Amino acid sequence: MYFLYNIVVHIVSGLLFVVALFSDKIRRFVHGRKGTFDYLQTQLNKENPLIWFHTASLGEFEQGLPLIEQCKREYPNYKILVTFFSPSGYEVKKNTKAADLVCYLPLDTKGNMQRFIELADPKLAIFVKYEFWPNTLKLLQKRHIPTLLVSGIFRPDQIFFKSYGSFMTHSLKSFTHFFVQNEQSKSLLNSINFQNVTVSGDTRYDRVMEILDRDNSLDFMEEFIENSFCLVAGSTWIEDQEILVDYINNTARENLKVVIAPHKIEGDQIKKLKNSIKKNVVLYSELDQEIIGQAKVLIVDTVGLLTRIYSYADIAYVGGGMGSTGLHNTLEPAVFGIPVLIGKHYRGFIEAEKLVELGGIESISTKGEFFNKLNFLLDNKEIIKDKGRINKKYIEKKTGAKIQIGNYIRKLLKDSSAG
Repeated sequence: MYFLYNIVVHIVSGLLFVVALFSDKIRRFVHGRKGTFDYLQTQLNKENPLIWFHTASLGEFEQGLPLIEQCKREYPNYKILVTFFSPSGYEVKKNTKAADLVCYLPLDTKGNMQRFIELADPKLAIFVKYEFWPNTLKLLQKRHIPTLLVSGIFRPDQIFFKSYGSFMTHSLKSFTHFFVQNEQSKSLLNSINFQNVTVSGDTRYDRVMEILDRDNSLDFMEEFIENSFCLVAGSTWIEDQEILVDYINNTARENLKVVIAPHKIEGDQIKKLKNSIKKNVVLYSELDQEIIGQAKVLIVDTVGLLTRIYSYADIAYVGGGMGSTGLHNTLEPAVFGIPVLIGKHYRGFIEAEKLVELGGIESISTKGEFFNKLNFLLDNKEIIKDKGRINKKYIEKKTGAKIQIGNYIRKLLKDSSAG
């Protein structure tokens, strides 16, 4: 099976070069990896030991950020390397100050990963949530490099728990310890004879709580809102925007300002969105040309501001749940103690499921349902406060994963130094 896996990886590697001719995302995926080894050779030195974090994409980076920042603070003699699998993560965070080095993870061929691990020579490898690459894990185990999975989550339908999944199950033996999000994940791992498991929770809760401690002020938001109520719709897709635009164009409410931060900001999509709105609308990229206080709608056609913008919201809408793209991060607005509206497809997103059950998040399926639920909230300020308290309290109770994992890392590195 291992032999077959390596054949498939090499075939996929070749096919990607062909697909890259027709897909901008795959082109970035392929071309970005070409420079990985040169980057490591020029940027690394053997004077400093290295801790390696692997994050699949942007969401996993944010999930691992509390630990990345903690390691950078506590171990100044260590270099921090962060790798990404997806261009959408790498492109946004390639210049992050949280890490000393940021690059793509090469494709999981034996040759690639042997060269990568020899160059990086990590003293500790930390995988965030998932991504189980057999060649990578086998080499880490062979070189006796401590390897952790943090904020891991396992489901019964995964290959590890199938009769034909022994090949992938064997790869899990490379992990020194699993820090998982819930009891089900621990039970599943126990069922295939892994006992080195701790239920520590999800580091995303630690991450969003840290957002409260920073300066979230934005002058343009102060000017835009003035004394109005504010709805912030974050990470929206076309299906979400159709509902939002319908409401904006048909509501008679004068004391409501709406911020829309689309997930995709390239191409003609922003122009189409702006032209579909009948009320006074302004783009973030054109703020210097407009009197923002007179606008009813602000479209944020840039990245990196959404979490701070959420701090100004009285109510939030989080996109991705109306279509098939996947619900985006509901914790980022919820931590500010506000109610959150989402689309109908939220199953599998544990925090969203729980907060819908508790009443802090409201799921909507149609334009009419959105219209009614949003108006009900706007007419009942105490209910807004109650739902916001539910969300914030839930997040506060879920924090602490960073502390538990940090204690383990501290002991691991201390023992390693002593050895």
